[in-house]
Amino acid sequence: MTIGTSLFLIAVGAILKYAVTANVEGVNIHTAGLVLMIVGGLGLVLGLYFLVRGRWTDVPPAPPV
Repeated sequence: MTIGTSLFLIAVGAILKYAVTANVEGVNIHTAGLVLMIVGGLGLVLGLYFLVRGRWTDVPPAPPV
């Protein structure tokens, strides 16, 4: 999951949780929004972790020419 996808999930989840007032039979929209925000937050943390972890590689210096 990319960082952009995670931010999108967080935004959609926040809209469902805080802005939508409709009632759907059999689905709690506020709970679905909370789940999307949690999944987006976890994806964001993991995406940032893998982004930073990939930059910490030990590369030996180039041999002199």
